[in-house]
Amino acid sequence: MSVARPTGPHYRVEASDPAAHLFHVTLTVAQPQAAQRVSLPAWIPGSYLVREFSRHLQKLSARQNGKAVAVHQLDKAGWQVDCVPSAPLVLSYEVYAFDNSVRTAWLDTQRGFFNCTSLCLKVETQEQLPHQLELVALRAFPNWEAATGLEPLKTGKRGFGTYLAADYHELVDCPVELGPLYSAEFRAGGVPHRLVVAGCTEAFDGERLVADMQKICEAQIRFWHDRKRPPFKSYLFMLNAVDDGYGGLEHRNSTALIAARRDLPRLGDARTADGYVTLLGLISHEYFHTWNVKRLRPAEFAQYDYRSENYTQLLWFFEGFTSYYDDLVLRRAGLIDEPTYLKLLTKTINQVLQTPGREVQSVAQASFDAWVKYYRQDENTANATVSYYTKGALVALCFDLTLRLEGHTQLDHVMRALWQRCKGGPMAEADFAAVLKELGGRAFTRELTAWVHGTRELPLRELLEQHGVLVLDEPAQLQQRLGVRTTETGGTIMLKTVLRGGAAEQAGMAANDEWVGVEVAGAAWRLGKLDDLPLYAGSHRKVTALVARDRRLLRLDLSLPANATTWRLALRDAPRAQAWLGPQG
Repeated sequence: MSVARPTGPHYRVEASDPAAHLFHVTLTVAQPQAAQRVSLPAWIPGSYLVREFSRHLQKLSARQNGKAVAVHQLDKAGWQVDCVPSAPLVLSYEVYAFDNSVRTAWLDTQRGFFNCTSLCLKVETQEQLPHQLELVALRAFPNWEAATGLEPLKTGKRGFGTYLAADYHELVDCPVELGPLYSAEFRAGGVPHRLVVAGCTEAFDGERLVADMQKICEAQIRFWHDRKRPPFKSYLFMLNAVDDGYGGLEHRNSTALIAARRDLPRLGDARTADGYVTLLGLISHEYFHTWNVKRLRPAEFAQYDYRSENYTQLLWFFEGFTSYYDDLVLRRAGLIDEPTYLKLLTKTINQVLQTPGREVQSVAQASFDAWVKYYRQDENTANATVSYYTKGALVALCFDLTLRLEGHTQLDHVMRALWQRCKGGPMAEADFAAVLKELGGRAFTRELTAWVHGTRELPLRELLEQHGVLVLDEPAQLQQRLGVRTTETGGTIMLKTVLRGGAAEQAGMAANDEWVGVEVAGAAWRLGKLDDLPLYAGSHRKVTALVARDRRLLRLDLSLPANATTWRLALRDAPRAQAWLGPQG
């Protein structure tokens, strides 16, 4: 005799007041517990910062048998309802949605978007039951559509209706896009894919973007599975085109992206602009995450705790290695040439080499500290931390080139072997070390200790040159030579960061100083832009910087460095480089 599975929570979401940026949510719990508890996540997987989504929840009330029942707040994101288990419990609340990012929720008269971590209260003890999400169409916006990666249960042509999630974890891993949408479909690996775009203009060349996305998806599916089908039934790309913005967040069978409209391909323009390459790299990055972090993931993420930080030392692998492959896939898919790829790699290398924090913090430490450092950057970030994205990508590069140089294997094979070893699930650093040893013919303990857990320089120059890439030292830009990062607006130069050990720090400059002018050989000059400094300094190596700090004018002795270099990569041995940059092995 079969026993029916209990009915899980049902969420009815209405864009009730777009002008006020308010979603209205009705949560029905068919079989509540006595004194049922509910809570809202404090963070969203993939973005490692406690964001306190509950601060936007308001007007929470509850009814049972048509009568109001009391709701008691237990902490910053948890509540208990004075209900009994004999009848359905109905909770009603609003969520303010005015964060135009990929992480939370947005609603205005032009567009709606939300992650369920921002809108859907978790019903304690019922997380493993099936969950339903009902999206209500807006009568005032008949041209709006709805798109989500959830399985449709009963929906209309425009996507509104009821969707099914296997459990709460799937529900909060499938964001929802609402509004007038550009929509296109394609297949990759035998699986349907869909792109929806909000905010694009009439110049948008959707066919070109879809064709390029298909190449990216096909290349990555082959990377992980050769000719087998990927581990999802369908995939959805949600792209929000804005005046100025960039970012993405991965999900199990979808991704939310944000990009500047000017970076989208345009009808009648066959050029591949730098901004478009950046967009394709973002798409490649988030799609690669479908395997590398959404399935193959840190053992600490086997089960998320949505209430507080989830720590791991492995973001250098999951974000860094993904950052290594995102642009490399573009090259292998034929979307960029080798010089363009090397230009992108040059940028990553220089970002790391120009970060003094690389000598302070390892990428393993950076991964663990993401919750308090990476997502809370300030004027000292570059001096105290290193990015697990950029340095992690260079760690992947070093492993790949070392494996290829020793002739036993390559990083592609290691990634696929890890997928098999961990069955596309949780992994530890020990799994990576074991596969390296198995395929690489030796233990890589020394490299893991030095590159991942240490702060010594990576052997980039020698590895690149042994793979046909020439490393050229060129004069650094003035900001880097001085050890500052500035913003310049309206003829005003503000110091954002003063880099550790640089000439500006030695002179006594500080973040938030206004660099007003310079004295040279008895003459004083006002600086309208930093690049004018050599004009006034001439051949002098020592000048006096005139700085305003807290309305006080300071005269600081500044020594101008003569020699500071930056890297540029160029092809030296094309056939040798092709073995690495060409079609995947």
